[in-house]
Amino acid sequence: MWYALGVLNTWLTKQLGLEIPIIGAPMGGRAGGLLAGEVSRAGGLGMLGAARYTTPEWVAAEAAIARRVGGSFGVGLMSWALDDDDALLTAALAEKPALVSLSFGDPAPYVDRVKDAGALVVSQVSTVEDMAVAEAAGVDAIVAQGTEAGGHTGRIATLTLLQEVLEATRLPVLAAGGIATGRGLAAVLAAGAHGAFVGTALLASPETTGPEYAIGRLLAARSTDTVYTDVFDKARHQPWPARWFGRAIVNNLSDKFDGAGASEDEIADVYDPADPDCGVVYAGQAAGLVTASRPVFEVVKNIAHDAEKQLTRVCGM
Repeated sequence: MWYALGVLNTWLTKQLGLEIPIIGAPMGGRAGGLLAGEVSRAGGLGMLGAARYTTPEWVAAEAAIARRVGGSFGVGLMSWALDDDDALLTAALAEKPALVSLSFGDPAPYVDRVKDAGALVVSQVSTVEDMAVAEAAGVDAIVAQGTEAGGHTGRIATLTLLQEVLEATRLPVLAAGGIATGRGLAAVLAAGAHGAFVGTALLASPETTGPEYAIGRLLAARSTDTVYTDVFDKARHQPWPARWFGRAIVNNLSDKFDGAGASEDEIADVYDPADPDCGVVYAGQAAGLVTASRPVFEVVKNIAHDAEKQLTRVCGM
C-alpha cells in the first residue's frame, strides 16, 4: 500500500501542493487531459502538451478533462511558436493552470502574463546559455532537459547538463530526460534537483493519445532504438528551429532519410502517419525500460515509491 513520501518533499511539492515531485512531461500529440489528470491524481502534476499544431479549442477541452480527473494541471508551450501566434498561451491561461512551461526559445515576452494569471512558470533548457536566458526572463524554476528525452531536445546528456545548471543558478532546478524509474528519480533528487519531468515512462499507458501503433512500437523498442533527427519535422512541415532535433523510435523513414540530405518536400511526399513503419513515435532513450502497458496512476506511484526506498537505503534518509 502506498503511503506519504516524506523524504520526497521538495520546493516543487511545497509550491504546488503535490505529494510527489513528478511532473508529467507536456508531450505534444500524446499528453492530453486524461494522461495529465491521472498524473495529478497520483500525486504529481500532469501537463497538457500544447504543440504548435493544436488549437485553443483543444486546450479548453483537454483542460476540462484534466481538471475533472485530477484537479490541478499544467500546460507546456513552445516559446518559438508563441512568437508567431500566442493564441495557445491565451487559451491556456484562461483555464487557470497551476504551472506553465515555456520552452525552446526566449520566454521573456510571456513570463509576466503567466505570473499575473497566478501560475508558476518554468522553462526547459538544453544548455547553460539557455538557462541564463530563462533566468533573466524571470521564470520560477529551470528544467534541465537532457538529450535522452523523447521528442524535441538538445544535445547534452541529462546528468552532465543537470550538474552544469545546478552550479550556474540559484533557482530551483528540475530534471528531464531518461527518468523512467524510481532509481532515476532518486538519482536526480540526490544530485540536487527538486523534481523530474517524466515522459517516455508514460507513453505505453492506455491514457495516452496518438496513433494506435505507438504503444506497440514503444514496447518493442530497446534503448538503442531511438534516433535524434529532424526527419519527422521535415516530413510534417513543422518549422522547428534547427538547433532542436527530435528523438524518436527508428523506423523505415528515419533509416532512409536521416542524414541523407533529402529536401523537405521529398520526405513529406512519402510520409504516411498511418503507417507504423513510417509515422513518427517520439520516445526517449528510456524506451528499453518500458516493458508493459500500465496505467499512468500505477506508473507514477511506483516511480515515487521506489525512489523513496532507494534514497532511504542508499542515503540513510
